[in-house]
Amino acid sequence: MTANTTREITYLEAVREAMVQEMRLDQEVFLIGEDVGTYGGAFGVSKGMLEEFGPERIRDTPISEAAIAGAATGAALMGMRPIMEIMFMDFLTISMNQLVNAAAKMRFMFGGKCSIPMVIRAPSGSGTGAAAQHSQSLEAWFVNVPGIKVVAPSSPYDAKGLLVTAIRDNNPVLFMEHKLLYRMKGPVPEESYRIPLQSAEVKREGRDLTIVAYSIMVPRALEAAEKLAVEGIEVEVVDPRCLKPLDVDTIARSVSKTGRALIAHEAPVTGGFGGELAAVIVASEAFDYLDAPIRRLAGRDVPIPYNRTLERAAVPQVEDIVAAARALAQEGK
Repeated sequence: MTANTTREITYLEAVREAMVQEMRLDQEVFLIGEDVGTYGGAFGVSKGMLEEFGPERIRDTPISEAAIAGAATGAALMGMRPIMEIMFMDFLTISMNQLVNAAAKMRFMFGGKCSIPMVIRAPSGSGTGAAAQHSQSLEAWFVNVPGIKVVAPSSPYDAKGLLVTAIRDNNPVLFMEHKLLYRMKGPVPEESYRIPLQSAEVKREGRDLTIVAYSIMVPRALEAAEKLAVEGIEVEVVDPRCLKPLDVDTIARSVSKTGRALIAHEAPVTGGFGGELAAVIVASEAFDYLDAPIRRLAGRDVPIPYNRTLERAAVPQVEDIVAAARALAQEGK
């Protein structure tokens, strides 16, 4: 990053900047969703975009996620590049038929004679007091669907670079934006850049154990690692960034080095993506280097409560990561 591009912006601003720059480059890119125009999006991500691009490319819709997904799929099928915003990830449940049975499968069913270049932007996760129907992390549902790619950036830099790549991809890409990350600030280049989807990143080097985390769990894991360093426990933090396709090699190299793996995510533990991560680690060369069993730290198998204290207790926090990592670092010694 050059000296004149080291400004800091928020995660929210990085997402907006990626969309704006891609829309300026390509007339086929447009944004569609509920309140994305005049209101500027439920979280303000698209604020100001209507003034620049007009109502044809910043399209407000009725309150129908099925209609949004259907319109986006049809537009992508005809050669456009829609970015559909779902106000809360939970509402993807209403558009599952269009996304799972149409968008994900058309390219395969038509023998590669069509493409479905669309991005599904989905604010996810808990921590805002939005309760059970507005706080879910449903990534495991979509990872299980062939034909859909799944991205979960944890920083402003990653958000912009991965979204540019997602917009230019010729397949449906679910782009998860954790609501608590929107106000996070970080260095982001002004110019457009791309981050390959299948490219995990080591966010912190360590020797004693590896924490594999994504989305909101990455900053929490990094904070936990700093606390553990005071105790002499050096944690390596690996962020997959893209859950599908997954960069197994980077994860396996880290676990081979440290000999221990803790997987952290917000979604409920049962059927969560952590189980898949554990499976790919066991199937890799890292298995021979494990000094202790792989551990998962994930959300409880409960709907997200409205009560703030209970909400916090339902998903892993920094102190939970510290305790789990500390115990794993001592296991087998």
